[in-house]
Amino acid sequence: MKSDAVKKGATQAPHRSLFNALGLTKEEMNKPLIGIVSSYNEIVPGHMNLDKIVEAVKLGVAMAGGVPRVFPAIAVCDGIAMGHIGMKYSLVTRDLIADSTEAMALAHQFDALVMVPNCDKNVPGLLMAAARLNIPTIFVSGGPMLAGHVHGDKTSLSSMFEAVGAHAAGKMSEDELDYYVEKACPTCGSCSGMYTANSMNCLTEVLGMGLQGNGTIPAVYSERIRLAKHAGMKIMELLEKNIRPRDIMTEKAFMNALTVDMALGCSTNSMLHLPAIAHEAGVDLNVDIANSISAKTPNLCHLAPAGHAYIEELDEAGGVYAVMNELSKKDLLNLDCMTVTGKTVGENIAPVKNKNTNIIRPIENPYSETGGIAVLKGNLAPDSCVVKRSAVVPEMLQHEGPARVFDCEEDAIAAILGGKIVAGDVVVIRYEGPKGGPGMREMLNPTSAIAGMGLGSTVALITDGRFSGASRGASIGHVCPEAAVGGPIALVEEGDIIAIDINANTINVKISDEEMQARRAKWQPREPKITTGYLARYASLVSAACKGAVLEMK
Repeated sequence: MKSDAVKKGATQAPHRSLFNALGLTKEEMNKPLIGIVSSYNEIVPGHMNLDKIVEAVKLGVAMAGGVPRVFPAIAVCDGIAMGHIGMKYSLVTRDLIADSTEAMALAHQFDALVMVPNCDKNVPGLLMAAARLNIPTIFVSGGPMLAGHVHGDKTSLSSMFEAVGAHAAGKMSEDELDYYVEKACPTCGSCSGMYTANSMNCLTEVLGMGLQGNGTIPAVYSERIRLAKHAGMKIMELLEKNIRPRDIMTEKAFMNALTVDMALGCSTNSMLHLPAIAHEAGVDLNVDIANSISAKTPNLCHLAPAGHAYIEELDEAGGVYAVMNELSKKDLLNLDCMTVTGKTVGENIAPVKNKNTNIIRPIENPYSETGGIAVLKGNLAPDSCVVKRSAVVPEMLQHEGPARVFDCEEDAIAAILGGKIVAGDVVVIRYEGPKGGPGMREMLNPTSAIAGMGLGSTVALITDGRFSGASRGASIGHVCPEAAVGGPIALVEEGDIIAIDINANTINVKISDEEMQARRAKWQPREPKITTGYLARYASLVSAACKGAVLEMK
């Protein structure tokens, strides 16, 4: 056992004395040492139930003959961090989570790990750590929040942010806004739509790193506790069989993840996280491949914010495995990939049926013949940018309009809420990329304000930052190269005409090459916004969004 390095032999006698101090018996010291990485805290709604999940995992590990030991991982609530300096600290925690987990796992020589994350950066951060460490590992998340109910309609956090825009436009009273506050987010769990947290928890199932239901069983269901116990038991089987993350997270598994991503209509943040996880697994995952996968993958689900269904309904319809079963009918998945069940993808999904064809469309009757995410290129984004196509209204799939240029999110929000943005405009928010932010903030506030003010079907938003999974509309993010390194988005001027064609995967600013070169000759890099602390170190090391915004060795 790997843990023998801290338990066996005369030279490890001091180590054993410290295990004695923990209250471990000699019998326990002869068993495998299983690390449980818990993201539990009392500030993130998606994490407030993880103590119960962890206790269930511990019981499962112990029942199967292991010794569970818990250690923490940090978490930022993107909703609470939204719209202020706190959002600069969201994406950057992904690397802190991976690094700290690596440090704890190797310092204490755990034989295997159970990861218990839930929200946006914890899931990819811990998947990165799992791939990097490559010791037997399984995931069990805290589960999604149940949908809220406002005047008889289901709702979620995205409705809450859009209500702010409606209030600013005079379309909603203060009392009605307060009513939304009371009803939009009724339980613990990751926010109830197909936002980033739920996208990544669902894709963890697809990658083969979580058991069936990991992405969809609601947080408040007792079924989630049973799932956690099974995960605790299953890790002992993975250890015995020596099935490791890199045996599971292969190139074929990442192709499966991209395919199901398209069918589910996941958050555009998956286009940051999947390449970063793949990087740690030794797989080169270029986001350019997304369009070829999208071209042959039908979009089967319209979950909030793209539609009016929620994760609880996806669970009732058969969950992620039911979606995968539909996709397998057209041979769109690699069915021979190994998973944490000890079985292949094909064996896992074969018995699972689609129980609600209104939630999961049959593959013969999809919402669209192409997938939920599109990667665009053009003279405004020579390397790439990303849009959640399934959440764009048909009339905005092609759009041409004047640029309204802002050098930070706050200025754009002030203009939107101040009524200075009108139908037809293309809002450009720049210097918010991984380096320029630094930290690549999510732009849920401006997209929600646009929607709430009734401009969602007439105004586009383009940024070198990123979008929350709760954003909808023609919200185009991850523009590469970013403004901070002199990308063309830094050269756009107020009133320039921007042409967007999502169907053709193009995005261009309608100026000549000569004009672009003239502007480039005059452009000067900006002084960094932050020069001390973690964000400054992050900005000096982070790669482009199209590479997953991973930290690179200099």
